[in-house]
Amino acid sequence: MLIPHDTRIALDTVVDLVNTAPEGAEADELKDVSSLSEFVRSHNVSDVGDLSEADLATVRDVRGRFAEVFAAPDPRTAAELINQLVAGAGTTPQLTNHDGYDWHVHYFAPGASVADHLAADCGMALAFIVVAGEQERLRRCEAPDCGRAFVDLSRNRSRRYCDSRTCGNRLHVAAYRARRREAAG
Repeated sequence: MLIPHDTRIALDTVVDLVNTAPEGAEADELKDVSSLSEFVRSHNVSDVGDLSEADLATVRDVRGRFAEVFAAPDPRTAAELINQLVAGAGTTPQLTNHDGYDWHVHYFAPGASVADHLAADCGMALAFIVVAGEQERLRRCEAPDCGRAFVDLSRNRSRRYCDSRTCGNRLHVAAYRARRREAAG
């Protein structure tokens, strides 16, 4: 699956945003305005001014709606959710080249709030996945105690865990140890 650089960045951003409150987790990594500012900074979200409590609340709302896209049972449901997000953000597609990046498209309107920025750019990235007929690539980790979101970009769509080095290895080691105990037992 060929994914342009800006779409890949937006997909990584939406996954990281959804994972600030993983499915089944009590903790919210977007606990205050400073954690939202850190998220914006670490993801190089451009054209964002000073953030407020209102921004935090609207980003949390957008995050919840993105989580619904990852849980959508079919492409039609995912499309409806994405359409609502993108339309609500008041998209204004513009070609731009900034900060060392080649030409790419921003979908948010100039001066948009951080929530509208994320809803537009990340929503369009998810829309491209649905348009490509690849909605099943939007997944949740199969580790029983995880629930983190990820986009399966493997060639054969076989990825099961958010991170094969942590969740995948942990479950494989546990299964190996259980087999060894059973064989020794």
